[in-house]
Amino acid sequence: MNRRWKYLIPPLYGLLIYATIRLINDTLADDRFWERPLLLNTIEIGFTILMGYLIFYAMQWVFRHFDPFLAKGATTSTIRKELLWVFIVTEVGVNLVMTPMVALTDDGLSWGDFAIINVIPLLYNLIYYAVVRSNKLLKAYIDNKIQLEKITNDHLQTELKFLKAQYHPHFLFNALNTVYFQMDEDVQAAKRSIEKFSGLLRYQLYDQQQTVPLSQEIQYLTNFIELQQVRTSEKLQLKVNFDPALNGQQVYPLLLLPMVENAFKYAGGRYHIDIVARLDGNNLVFTVTNSIPLNMPVKVDSGIGLENLKRRLELLYSGKSSLQTAKQADEFWAELQIKLD
Repeated sequence: MNRRWKYLIPPLYGLLIYATIRLINDTLADDRFWERPLLLNTIEIGFTILMGYLIFYAMQWVFRHFDPFLAKGATTSTIRKELLWVFIVTEVGVNLVMTPMVALTDDGLSWGDFAIINVIPLLYNLIYYAVVRSNKLLKAYIDNKIQLEKITNDHLQTELKFLKAQYHPHFLFNALNTVYFQMDEDVQAAKRSIEKFSGLLRYQLYDQQQTVPLSQEIQYLTNFIELQQVRTSEKLQLKVNFDPALNGQQVYPLLLLPMVENAFKYAGGRYHIDIVARLDGNNLVFTVTNSIPLNMPVKVDSGIGLENLKRRLELLYSGKSSLQTAKQADEFWAELQIKLD
């Protein structure tokens, strides 16, 4: 609270109580405030302001006392105890200051006066308590919400880094396996594969927290497919079709790779792979179809690559993406749709 308000609120609080009490009493008695003796009005105003300071600082103690308990969680029991203390400090303040003053001035203390001077300050104090406490609880709720979002975001970022890190050993294993088979047949081809592999690895390590143009992602896939073709059989029927309209749109990197890896890993049977990327309105549609051996016992759609892809989509494109897979007797189909911003 502003330092100036700490000194202004108590007298304003006292004057508000005095004005309300006078309004009620003068209305009931058909009196006029300005016709009463100036000294009497001054004494009454002075005592109500004194009471305002007393109750205000007592309320600050109540707030300080209960803040640590409410910081752990606002329970009904804690609120009930705090309200009891609000009642106690209000009535003590009133009966220490106002009751003796009313009894010794004007026409003395009646039961009506006693009721009014005890009820009016309590009502105003409950309103003051409700405003201050609700403001503190709301601020605590917002702070906790922000802190929870930070923790959740940190957790998701850590999980996202872990998921992306899992791509690297998977990719390294496949690439090194390719070079291994080339070494016995064509050393120069193996060198070219290593150069291509280094370029792919550089892409994986570069700026992975940011989006990249789709043209870069497609070029990466093209290089990856060329590297994979080196270690696959010449019988493989590979069809690749990338829509020229996919160019400057932004997308998070390495989301398309797992589907292509999965196709090369499980391709069999008629031995064909179809890879299609197209722009449908504002959506990227990426479809990969590959043949598989008849009655293949392995679950093609349960590999680590596709599982990681599903989780990454949840983190990066929640509500803006879909991944569908289907397995027939001799074919596996996967389609990824991402809404582009």
